[in-house]
Amino acid sequence: MKRIVILAALVAALAFGWFALGWYGSANVEKETAFTVPDGATLTSVARKLEEERLIASADAFLLRAKILGSGDPVQRGEFALPAGASPASILDTLQHGQVIRRFVTIPEGLPSIMVHERLMAEPLLTGPIPVPEEGSVLPDTYDFERGEARTAVLARMQAAMTNYLAEAWSKRSPGIAVSSPEETITLASIVEKETGVASERRMVAGLYSNRVKTGMPLQADPTIIYPITKGKPLGRRIRQSEIAAVNGYNTYTMSGLPNGPITNPGRESIAAVLNPAKTEALFMVANGKGGHVFAATLAEHNANVKRWFEIRRARGELD
Repeated sequence: MKRIVILAALVAALAFGWFALGWYGSANVEKETAFTVPDGATLTSVARKLEEERLIASADAFLLRAKILGSGDPVQRGEFALPAGASPASILDTLQHGQVIRRFVTIPEGLPSIMVHERLMAEPLLTGPIPVPEEGSVLPDTYDFERGEARTAVLARMQAAMTNYLAEAWSKRSPGIAVSSPEETITLASIVEKETGVASERRMVAGLYSNRVKTGMPLQADPTIIYPITKGKPLGRRIRQSEIAAVNGYNTYTMSGLPNGPITNPGRESIAAVLNPAKTEALFMVANGKGGHVFAATLAEHNANVKRWFEIRRARGELD
C-alpha cells in the first residue's frame, strides 16, 4: 500500500512537472515577434490567434494552463513584442501587463498642413482617413502611436499639443508686441518659420517683422507669395514677377499687415520669438552667404548689404 501511495505521488509530481514545464518552458517564439491583440479580444480568441500564428503549440493547452497557473487579468489591446524563447507564461504576462509597441511619426518645424496630411496618410500602420488640417493647427514634434490607431486620434493629439503650447506661450508674452491674439501669433510665427532656419536669429527676424507690422509697412515675405500657389510646398522655381504683383489674401508684397492666416505650422521657437521679439530697429534683411541673414534699419544700409550679397553670389558663379 505504501508503495502505491509513493508511486501515485511520484506520478502526480511528474504530471505536475510536465504540466508546469508546458507553461514555464519555452514556447514556439524563435525570434522576437510582434503580436497584435485586436480591440475587444478575449483570452480565448487571443489563444486561437497565437496558435494560428504558430507562437504556441495548442490554444486549448494554453487556456488550461492559463486558468490554473496564470493571472486572471484581461489581455490588453495593442501590439506587443514577444521575445525569442518566450514561455507561454511570459506571453500571457506580456499581453496582460506589458507595454505596447510605440511607433513614431515626426512633423518637422515648418511643414505645411497639406504635407502633414500626406505624411499621416502615407503611414501604413495608421487607419482611417483625415482631412487636411487647418494651417497652423499642428505643433511640429515627434508623436508616438500604436499599430492600427486611427489617424484622427493622432492628428487630434498634434492639434491639442499646439493649442496647449500656444495658450502657455501667450500667457508669457512680452508687452507691446505686434500681434493682438494667439491666432495672429501663429500667422506671424509661420512667416518667421519659413524665413529663417537659424534658431539664433529667429527673435531678430520676429523683431524685424514686428516693426513692419507696427509701422504699416508691407512684410514683403517671399513665402507668402508661394503659399497661395502651392499651399506651402516648395515652388521648385524662381518666383515670377506676375506672382509678386498678385493680389490675394496672402501676398505681403501687395498688402500691408498680416496675411489672412498662417502659411505653415510653426514650431515652438518661432512662436516664442514672435511673443518675445528682439528689440531692434531693423526693417530689412538679406542673406549673408552663411545660411543666415544680415539686418539693416535703413534702406541705404540694406542696399549696401544687398550689393555685398550679389558679390558673394558672383564669386560663387551663381550670377553672370
